[in-house]
Amino acid sequence: MITSGAFAGKSYAVLGLARSGLSAVASLVAGGAKVTAWDAKEEPRAAVATEYGDAVEFGDPCVIDLNGFAGVVVSPGVPINRHPIADAARAANVPLICDIELFAQARAALPDHRVVGITGTNGKSTTTALTLHLLQQAGVPALMGGNIGLPVLGQQPLPDGGVYVLELSSYQIDLTHSLDCEVAVVLNLSPDHLDRYDGYEGYAASKARLFGMQAIGHLAIVDYRAEIEDDVLRFAPDGQPFQFLNGIDLPGDQAEWPSLQGPHNRLNAAAAVAAVRALGLDDATIEAGLKSFVGLPHRMERVAEVDGVLFVNDSKATNPASTAPALAAWPPVDGHRRIHWIVGGLPKGDTLDECEAYYGHVAAAYTIGDAGALFADLLSPVMPTTRAEMMSEAIRLAIAAAKPGDVVLLSPACASFDQFRDYEARGDAFRQLVAVMTGAGEGTSN
Repeated sequence: MITSGAFAGKSYAVLGLARSGLSAVASLVAGGAKVTAWDAKEEPRAAVATEYGDAVEFGDPCVIDLNGFAGVVVSPGVPINRHPIADAARAANVPLICDIELFAQARAALPDHRVVGITGTNGKSTTTALTLHLLQQAGVPALMGGNIGLPVLGQQPLPDGGVYVLELSSYQIDLTHSLDCEVAVVLNLSPDHLDRYDGYEGYAASKARLFGMQAIGHLAIVDYRAEIEDDVLRFAPDGQPFQFLNGIDLPGDQAEWPSLQGPHNRLNAAAAVAAVRALGLDDATIEAGLKSFVGLPHRMERVAEVDGVLFVNDSKATNPASTAPALAAWPPVDGHRRIHWIVGGLPKGDTLDECEAYYGHVAAAYTIGDAGALFADLLSPVMPTTRAEMMSEAIRLAIAAAKPGDVVLLSPACASFDQFRDYEARGDAFRQLVAVMTGAGEGTSN
């Protein structure tokens, strides 16, 4: 694991004992800190007690005396804009932090390394995984962590010359104060998570803080629109070098990158390419890596091709802004609309405005879940639309209608919680149903 002697003798509270919280407890205990842990559920508390015994005390940081603590390590899932921990920490003059801030504080104890930090509303995970892939294909020691689901503190430190590639949510940036990324990336901005912020401006300001933590001379990579409309470089040091994603030349032909199709993936690739170029990779190595990259599950994942029909699992698209690029990826051919769009779930709003520009790519829509009626009303005036309600029925109807060259696309533009545990369970169900209904076995993903 990653830890530091800088934690020794200091007191920390850890609120939330899921993956990142557990890694924080382990790192702090190994570093010699005094740890008070808490989770509202008894089961994770019991597991920590079994693992660490007397090395960890238990107490709700909203209740205990926090005076003298070095920090309260908060799970990014805790809504600090309305949770009582914010007032408790403020009253004791104790910073709210997360595992990413602990990593930042531990960097001085690690072998010589660099950090790439990646945020934005959409495309973070693909860009993070692609950056990692390009580095590893070039023989550079690298690992990824953060919001992608891999707590960075729980991983083994890299040797000299290593690169830590971190996907960072706005929640994590809110709880991070000293992460100086050699390369920092903001991919794009659109309204999201506004229940956690004072409007869109507050959300944009959170993302902008990633650049504000950089030292002068480190590279900022930013979406042109995010800078022009949202001033995302507002906190960056004066004279900070930056590159616009939209102006980055890419090596090779995007048509030869099977897991990076569509205009959104061109921008994701531009971010990764600019980052690894800044770290010293040459274009021939980068081009080979773009060709060999295999995309992440549930993100434009090609799960099968049967009788000329491509089946794509984009379950990670949980809002209209993240679905729009998927619709953009398959324009009509010779006037024939190719996409059979499975859309719906637990809606995050009452429009699909971001998707409207690509309605002309859709042969038919099949609405499911809680949003089924709403989306059917929105879409039926502009495209053939069926209220399928359940995903299995939507897939069945799409298979019956699709022709060779068409795409059956699950890109829900909604959260999954009306019918599924999470977007991963929804994507797994799509993959399994396609395999059963088409006879494609486990399918072929790339």
